[in-house]
Amino acid sequence: MVRQFHWDTSRTLIMGALNVTPDSFSDGGKFLDVDRAAAHAREMAQAGADIIDVGGESSRPGAPPVSAEEELGRVLPVVERLRDLVVSVDTTKSVVAGKALAAGARIVNDISALRFDPRMVDVVRDTGAGTVLMHMQGTPQTMQQEPRYDDVVVEVRSFLAERIAFAEARGLKKTQIAVDPGIGFGKTVEDNLRLLAHLDEFNSLGCPLLVGTSRKSFIGKLLAPDGAGSAREVDGRLWGTAATVAWAVAHGARILRVHDVAEMSDVVRMVEAVQQAR
Repeated sequence: MVRQFHWDTSRTLIMGALNVTPDSFSDGGKFLDVDRAAAHAREMAQAGADIIDVGGESSRPGAPPVSAEEELGRVLPVVERLRDLVVSVDTTKSVVAGKALAAGARIVNDISALRFDPRMVDVVRDTGAGTVLMHMQGTPQTMQQEPRYDDVVVEVRSFLAERIAFAEARGLKKTQIAVDPGIGFGKTVEDNLRLLAHLDEFNSLGCPLLVGTSRKSFIGKLLAPDGAGSAREVDGRLWGTAATVAWAVAHGARILRVHDVAEMSDVVRMVEAVQQAR
């Protein structure tokens, strides 16, 4: 029986990132063990995560693809252990999405916006799952090889509008859909900043806006000491992430995908408190 998912837009949601991969940019290799992954998911839920986003294939720049079988072997045992939580599966493969949804996941977070696998939209429609449609220029293997735009805000917004229309035409309800401008996915530092500066322009799309800046390299580059030859390391990007999260919430983001759930939950709740005092 299909249980239709609808995004809750009454408050800002925290999506906790759980990468069960050996090579993700921030926490690769930390949660390959099922027990450790499940325990971390529950820690994130206790700290304020509304959604646990489980991914079995790294999407960092240059990451090699993995087979559906390997991805399923990483993802399914974890999803099965988290049936009592709201789980999203971070995948571009319809077979992985379908089996994860059957195992208890409720959302498909697709960085290709339903483009890489033509059957993905049917899986989402037939299961009644929620979905996140994200913008990416190229693929994880190519996206950071000289990304270029005439106007990154206009182009990303137009892309997301087209993908919403595609999903609706294939039978998805708009309340099932969230959109993600894809910070760091085929963008320069300047592109990422422009997207953040113009987040308000995505609110008119009529779908909840998800923003994922957590620990990303553009923060490390911006916060590197003057004259440094390399970006600040991942573990030094907490406060830079907090600044982008606060900005995103203040400018309309309704879902924040983060690694540091407790800290970012505090940031989100404080911004909401100020907004409610207007």
